Amino acid sequence: MHDGLRSLLWYLLAGTRGGPNRVRLLERLYDRPYNAHQLAEALGMDYRTVRHHLRLLEKNRLIVRPIGAAYASPYELAPNLRYRFELVLEVRDGGLRPAQRARAASDSLGGVAAR
Repeated sequence: MHDGLRSLLWYLLAGTRGGPNRVRLLERLYDRPYNAHQLAEALGMDYRTVRHHLRLLEKNRLIVRPIGAAYASPYELAPNLRYRFELVLEVRDGGLRPAQRARAASDSLGGVAAR
């Protein structure tokens, strides 16, 4: 499941045009459950765009609606994604873990300074 989840996240979050918006939605849902209207307002996004991305994330079992499809029911992260949320951050950051990002940043600064 781990490798499958990583591949799915790379496809949905980095391999498609809507990926950055999906990352924003997942980051917000990590904090607490929201319904589509609340997410649209909190993120300054069009409601229909939010609904499109939520449907896609739900179809791929990354988010769930514990109350069901009732009007205005909240979305939350699926348990498997909440447990492995660092994969979302890894994809968001281009595959580098925090220590790797710090090394890459210092290497690039050193390379620029040496020129």
